Amino acid sequence: MNPRPLRIAQVSPLWTSIPPANYGGIELLLKLLVDDLVEKGHAVTLFGTGDCRTRGELVSVADSCITDLMARGEAYAYEHYANAAAAEALRRASEFDIIHYHLTPAWIPLASVSKRAALFTLHTCAVKDDEWAFARYPDVEVASISRFQIAETAARLGRNFPVIYNGCDFGSYEPVYEPGRYLAFLGRMSHAKNPAGAVALAKAVGMPLVLAGQPQNGEEERYFAQEVMPHIDGEQIRWLGPVNHAQKAELLRNASALVFPIQWDEPFGLVMIEAMACGTPVLGVRRGSVGEVVTDGVTGFSASSPEGLAAFVEPTLKLDRRKVREAGEAKFGYRQMVDAYVNLYRTLAARS
Repeated sequence: MNPRPLRIAQVSPLWTSIPPANYGGIELLLKLLVDDLVEKGHAVTLFGTGDCRTRGELVSVADSCITDLMARGEAYAYEHYANAAAAEALRRASEFDIIHYHLTPAWIPLASVSKRAALFTLHTCAVKDDEWAFARYPDVEVASISRFQIAETAARLGRNFPVIYNGCDFGSYEPVYEPGRYLAFLGRMSHAKNPAGAVALAKAVGMPLVLAGQPQNGEEERYFAQEVMPHIDGEQIRWLGPVNHAQKAELLRNASALVFPIQWDEPFGLVMIEAMACGTPVLGVRRGSVGEVVTDGVTGFSASSPEGLAAFVEPTLKLDRRKVREAGEAKFGYRQMVDAYVNLYRTLAARS
């Protein structure tokens, strides 16, 4: 006998439309999650903004995503809209088996008043304020997106947190199994993401590099102008700016490797599995979740520092690109992510 379909509320971060036009990893995941839940027969209500496209029922708390509203001078503070999304989901709580929040843990206290099961996915690194909320409201479940992301918090709080890896729609990427033509970097133009490290690597090994992405704030604009722009010559080092899905897929599938030279503890790094979907191996710095996402010798190689990546360029380029895609999909196909969430939803709903 098949278990009954679930009634699920999804509360989006609101910053970017679903799916995102360009940058927006959480929003891309939410698109996959909601649509596949509906395909599996569950009733899903998405609390988001009016520019979202979803197979679920959309409850809009603003006409456009908050980033666009702020850019037009039509909004100044994010909290009003996030509070509205959370409050409206709570007002309708009796209609759902579970409310799944993709807001930051700042909204856990509000979620704790619901008589229905509540789940937060932690999409960022946990800070002390988050841990305070986890400890004060233990009945609100929190899922992490990598073991690294939650390990220290779990140890400090003496609490187990479920880990559900992010997923990717491998079918929406056309792979290329022939050798690539350049190194690729895709991400924010920030010190933490370290596009300057990608530039240094390309120059050290004498390979062309194509950069995609843009600065997101004033600090990143200054970093980009000082550390990256002087090296962009249109020949060895090229910059595409922000890219949509089609442009991103084209960039990744024709690359010899994705360079992921991070200088911070990345909780997951969705672009790594998007590269794998294209058959493109990953050259990453072994920080944050990179050791969980990249299988050395199969889907790429990792080094302990950006400078250490040069030694792994040659073995990375020799990897079987078919196996890169196969191994990536076996671990990070989005249906595994959806199934894991459904199992967690049922467990939590049975408790409430």
